[in-house]
Amino acid sequence: MANVFYLSLGSNVGDRKGHLLQAIGRLREHGLYVALSSFYETEPVEVTDQAWFLNCAVALETGETPAQLMTDILAIEKAMGRRRLQNKGPRTIDIDILLCGDAIVSTPDLTIPHPAMAERRFVLDPLAEIAPDAVHPVLKKTVRELLDELPPGQQVRRVPRAMGNER
Repeated sequence: MANVFYLSLGSNVGDRKGHLLQAIGRLREHGLYVALSSFYETEPVEVTDQAWFLNCAVALETGETPAQLMTDILAIEKAMGRRRLQNKGPRTIDIDILLCGDAIVSTPDLTIPHPAMAERRFVLDPLAEIAPDAVHPVLKKTVRELLDELPPGQQVRRVPRAMGNER
């Protein structure tokens, strides 16, 4: 039985757009690509002394379990040059599992829903574009409701299609 996973992708090193497109292509090897948001340029949070990110959200339908998909994601990140040298620091690619239906997973290696997604505009803006009615299974609120409840703060700008939101 297939699950629809909602993923957040981000890059702030080198060819950000190229990294996102490459990661999306690699994810397609693990399931059926269902939806892709626009790309969004976002200011960094927590570690703010770094380049801005390019972010997007992807819906991926796959028969893999959450643990299997997480293993695949870590392999994609490693193959694309991701080095975990600084927590929340610069990265060629970052792929997070946000939601998988009403699944709640809590292991040392994986937490679904993503524990910080409800606090992050750079996650919720792209996700609201492709899944505004998806429900956070712990908070019992839709993605749109979570986005609407965020206080002003982090800058998130949709990148015009002319700058490379090819799908």
